[in-house]
Amino acid sequence: MRALLMAVAVLMLAGCGEGAADKPAKVQAPAVAQVSTPQWDVLVDDPKAVSDLTDRLIEHGFPSFVAVRDGKERVLLGPFNTKAAAEEKKAQLALKMSYQSSVVDHVL
Repeated sequence: MRALLMAVAVLMLAGCGEGAADKPAKVQAPAVAQVSTPQWDVLVDDPKAVSDLTDRLIEHGFPSFVAVRDGKERVLLGPFNTKAAAEEKKAQLALKMSYQSSVVDHVL
């Protein structure tokens, strides 16, 4: 059933560009530069394997991601728009799972 739905979707999308050559191209306005505000992450300090830690966090309602910091894979929660929101999540993590963590700058 899923394969049938995918096949129908592909066939429908295949005809989307039909007749597009007759229409003039739309001109988009130049992108406006956005000033980025600082964001924050919660760095989870735990010696367990990264995959085990992320699994446990997800099981307990803490979506996380893995990033390389200081040459090591680190497990982080976030990003959060304010430091206060990150501090609140850090407190929830300590209360619910007894993990030590710290609030750090969000770096991509």
